[in-house]
Amino acid sequence: MDRRTSVVALAVAALAAAVGAASPTAASPTAAPPTAASATASSPTASSATPAGSTASPVTKGSPTPTPPASPARSDGTLQILTYHGYADYADTTAEFEKVTGCRIARFDTVQTAAEMRDRAAQRPYDVISAGPALAAELVESGQVQPIDTAEVAGYTDLSKRFRDMSIKSGKVYGVPYLWGSHEFLYDSSRVKDGDDLRRVFDSDDVALQDSPLTIADAALTDEDVDDPYELTEEQLDRAVQLLAEHAERTYWRNPLDLVKGFATGRLDYAQATPYYRLLLEKAGKPVKAVTLARTTGWVDSWMLGAGVPDTECAYRWLGYTTSATVQRKAAAWVGLAPANPKACTRGAKRVCDAYGVGKDSRLDRIAFAVRPPGGCADGKCAGYQAWIGHWRKLAE
Repeated sequence: MDRRTSVVALAVAALAAAVGAASPTAASPTAAPPTAASATASSPTASSATPAGSTASPVTKGSPTPTPPASPARSDGTLQILTYHGYADYADTTAEFEKVTGCRIARFDTVQTAAEMRDRAAQRPYDVISAGPALAAELVESGQVQPIDTAEVAGYTDLSKRFRDMSIKSGKVYGVPYLWGSHEFLYDSSRVKDGDDLRRVFDSDDVALQDSPLTIADAALTDEDVDDPYELTEEQLDRAVQLLAEHAERTYWRNPLDLVKGFATGRLDYAQATPYYRLLLEKAGKPVKAVTLARTTGWVDSWMLGAGVPDTECAYRWLGYTTSATVQRKAAAWVGLAPANPKACTRGAKRVCDAYGVGKDSRLDRIAFAVRPPGGCADGKCAGYQAWIGHWRKLAE
């Protein structure tokens, strides 16, 4: 076995053993990435959970069998959940929730991307939905979710205030922060000399970028005239898109396995990823480094309360359950994203938290957390999200 084959085997084996879920963002057109990988004893987080695989939702022993009722939970103590693969369906999480709360999960639907989640949410109502920032804004505007009474959410104040504030719209809270991530641009230091330059990332053909319109914000970080990469004027948006369009043959990944394999085979010089995948590649023996960035992008996934839920008791119990340090610790270790509750950063989640800089304000201050463009653009001159989507379709088609 030559070295390249050995590296491929190590990287793919590490990912296959350690990655159980792909997030929103991970590869969706509306969310960050990201997003996301589960962690096992063979991964950097050393979790004791055993995932089912790189793209399938793990099968939870003892978890409830979904039976689709005709409407959201009524006064019958049931709950209907829509979330991403791996976000809650691991290590008996759902069975434990039923045991400690007395609520029964009557339906548990999982998806891979925010685009799939948008479609699923449009098909039927749910009691609780996990969503990234772009989709969350759409759900609020379309009336598919309702404001949350945070006094009814146990442990809500344990969550980072920075993330809690991101869920407020018109003075009302619409989300309970769960997991968050940020982006890095990785490069293979054995192939790329002087690779520590963001502009060189976008000038390369051998780069893998996430297949999401919000990747335009990352390209906008190279523009010195841009203050907020999610609040771009038409001219700034055009410049960012042009930078991306100059290299039509580059890869846009939907499954993070593609970027790991790209580095393992020597096909990639650069890739947009999360810190977790840097840890994974380092564990596989690849000499990857992260480009030094003055600013980067990130996102927060939150649980939202479905609109028109007649009886919210079990929904609020779920929201409170997912704020706990224990649940978020398991989720962070499993998914490879950082917890919104900093108390979760122990044991299996500690290395993930360290990679994202949980608790380090200097790190977090450099992250532009995603909103659906044009965000809070004060003068109304920023391009709307539909313009971003239109440009992206042309780029990635």
